[in-house]
Amino acid sequence: MSAFRDAFPLFAQRPDDVYLDNAATTQKPQSVLDALKTYYTEHNANVHRGVHALSTLATEEFERSRQVVAEFINAPKPEEVIWTRGTTEGINLVAWTYGADVLTPGDEVVITEMEHHSNIVPWQMVCERTGARLRAVHVLPDGELDQDHYESLLSSRTKIVSLAHVSNALGTINPIREMISKAKSVGAATVIDGAQAAAHRSIDVQDLDCDFYAFSAHKMYGPTGIGALYARESLMAEASPWQSGGEMIEEVRLERTTYQHMPYRFEAGTPNIAGAVGMRAAVDYLNSVNSDELHAHEIDLLRDATSGLLQVEGVRIVGEAAAKAPVVSFNLEGAHHSDVGVLLDNQGVAVRTGHHCAMPLMAKFGIPGTVRASFAIYNSSEDIEKLIASVEKAREILTS
Repeated sequence: MSAFRDAFPLFAQRPDDVYLDNAATTQKPQSVLDALKTYYTEHNANVHRGVHALSTLATEEFERSRQVVAEFINAPKPEEVIWTRGTTEGINLVAWTYGADVLTPGDEVVITEMEHHSNIVPWQMVCERTGARLRAVHVLPDGELDQDHYESLLSSRTKIVSLAHVSNALGTINPIREMISKAKSVGAATVIDGAQAAAHRSIDVQDLDCDFYAFSAHKMYGPTGIGALYARESLMAEASPWQSGGEMIEEVRLERTTYQHMPYRFEAGTPNIAGAVGMRAAVDYLNSVNSDELHAHEIDLLRDATSGLLQVEGVRIVGEAAAKAPVVSFNLEGAHHSDVGVLLDNQGVAVRTGHHCAMPLMAKFGIPGTVRASFAIYNSSEDIEKLIASVEKAREILTS
């Protein structure tokens, strides 16, 4: 898969860099950059509102992008795909529309201890507003969710279950199909944070039977500032709008306003048209790659990184679930994670350090944070070798 590196212009400018911060954001292939440039140089106009030819062309490009993203996740129809700024906005949209509409005092929302803050804070805020209660599934020492505890939390009071498909901090792949089924057995709606899954796994919202699925383009080789939310129409068709203004209206009178149907009901204002076109190009890029080969490559990278790091004296892996995405979090005994990250950067290896917007999870493990290396299609076995050598060098410096 190292041959794919040539498709990413950043590496031509920085050929010696080892970029292992892909869980934060991925680099962009030339095809995505070309799509953005083409939109602005050949198709730039506002969508839906104009009768002139350029607006019609822009609208066609924009809505074709929605269709392609819908096909990528096997949404029943493109109208169930809502454009957002990313996963964070998608979860907030669900919380402040559907959640705010259905939750009442005494109801419960179930999340997990491993969630990104974007799947914790919105639910805290909505629960405070509605009088509902927030519950969290325990994480086991190996980084997997405690399924017995999950089942014990589910009851007739559970109205929403919201959980990560893949943990951004640990790489744990959660058994969401089974968890969704259990949630539905008590009548709860299900929200999935797919930010860390979309670049690595085939997403089929119909097979999962989830009600909402949020993900971001920039973590799957697309541009920043754009994402998509799959939303089941039967739950959202009459939901209260979140933001208001242009585009989301059907008719405005001084006395009363009526709203558009899905998805435009939830897309107030001029959208990120170029971002949607860029996200489509990212999906096209992923579709051009053999998914079985990509999956095998990522497993090899994760296996080699894990085994190699464990050979370094003092390294402790945090999160050892049986099923993992290509993410390895670790700490070096006697060293602060930030110091390790700086020393790796000095050697040309880019990783993420800190709590990874998962402070409750770090508290669960009794640590302030970790060093996180996350892998993508353009990473190679040589990158893994350099990571391990750099960690060994950091250990020597910090313990000398």
